[in-house]
Amino acid sequence: MSETAKLTRGSIRGHLVTQTLPMIIGVAAIMSVGLIDAYFIGQLGSAELAAVAFIFPITIALSSLGVGVMVGINSVIARALGAGDRERAERRANFGAVFALATGVVLGLALFVLLDPLFRLMQASDQLLPLIGEYMRPYSLGLPVLLLQMGLNGVLRGQGEARKTSYVSLSYSAANWVLDPVLITGAFGFEGFGIAGAAYATIIGFAVAIGVALFLIARTSLSIHPTLIRQCNLGESAGAIVRVAGPAAFSNAINPIGLSILTALLASQGDAAVAGFGAAGRLQSFAVVPLLGLSGSIGAIVGQNWGADQPHRSRRAMLEAGIFALGYGLAVAVLLYAFGDWFADLFTDDPAVIEQFSAFLAISVWGYAGYGVLITANGALNAVDRAGFALAQSFARVFLLMLPFAWFLRPAWGAEAIYAAELAANIGGGAIAALVVWRVLRSGPKTSG
Repeated sequence: MSETAKLTRGSIRGHLVTQTLPMIIGVAAIMSVGLIDAYFIGQLGSAELAAVAFIFPITIALSSLGVGVMVGINSVIARALGAGDRERAERRANFGAVFALATGVVLGLALFVLLDPLFRLMQASDQLLPLIGEYMRPYSLGLPVLLLQMGLNGVLRGQGEARKTSYVSLSYSAANWVLDPVLITGAFGFEGFGIAGAAYATIIGFAVAIGVALFLIARTSLSIHPTLIRQCNLGESAGAIVRVAGPAAFSNAINPIGLSILTALLASQGDAAVAGFGAAGRLQSFAVVPLLGLSGSIGAIVGQNWGADQPHRSRRAMLEAGIFALGYGLAVAVLLYAFGDWFADLFTDDPAVIEQFSAFLAISVWGYAGYGVLITANGALNAVDRAGFALAQSFARVFLLMLPFAWFLRPAWGAEAIYAAELAANIGGGAIAALVVWRVLRSGPKTSG
């Protein structure tokens, strides 16, 4: 057991609290950037907002890939530290940072070349393509910055440095809060760059976050010296990261894909249903922030103890996390169910939209507990090098439960079939995830990189 693997000793519940609270702050800060972007871009006009609607799925998909790389780096570092092999952890940290940067370069160049064909495939109009290009060209060239920042966050997460990770997220968010009004709409006599300003603010924000991450990593037990990758078995190191990063990236991308399809199915029920579903979804995304924070923190705790051959502590961490997910999910469900109309009034004064907003909450909220168990279990499975299981259960939740439920019941139930589909997917997905993660954690660790 390594002295640097601090999560392998002490109170599991205490580690869950100290690791999760900073994650919650970081997740909330990052989510606020999207709201601020939407506010200032909305001041530019409806065409710019429509362009952002096309851009959003692409940026989410790219962020999902970055999250996958981060999770892969987190996993290999946590297990190496837990096994007491600090040198291997440091080599993997440096290889991971370079791997993330190289991945960003390749993806960024490919995206830059394929911008017009990609968005024409998505049916973007000739009017919107120039606006989309204004944002996506600088964004694609800045993609290496995004991936490197996420890779460095993985280095911090793998060491159990949740507080430092939250500082990185806050620095990125704060930079955007300051730069968005200046670079998008202009301020202090500066005209601004329009929609491209949002891309510039994002890139600068990630560059600031990289500086903060490097500063904080220098104060941990691992250090960033890229020359250390010469000591790595490159194929083995890449395989260890990709084995987790690939499934984790797809697993993160599956939910947005499923929600996009649900939205398309809901469109046949009228604009009010779509508007209510979208507005309630934004409220829902904030309601589950603590669950997202928990899913981000569980990996380092489970991974370090798994690497230290203490599977009983890994199981205890998952059990405690699952109990919290169930309790919090049910508590917030009661709150949103009771005050659904009041929350709806904050978003709109259209009675038809309010009705659909409230209907969605009345049905879907009872699945938050299951959703929390699912994403927490995914975090634990990624940490112990079982990312394929996490991908499989995320796939099953969306494509075997959610979408068939919505498709077959929509003719009889209308919009409520869509809302109930999310409920069924979360309850069923949570139950499956609980069984899978418990069987895996009971099996004990196997020797792995």
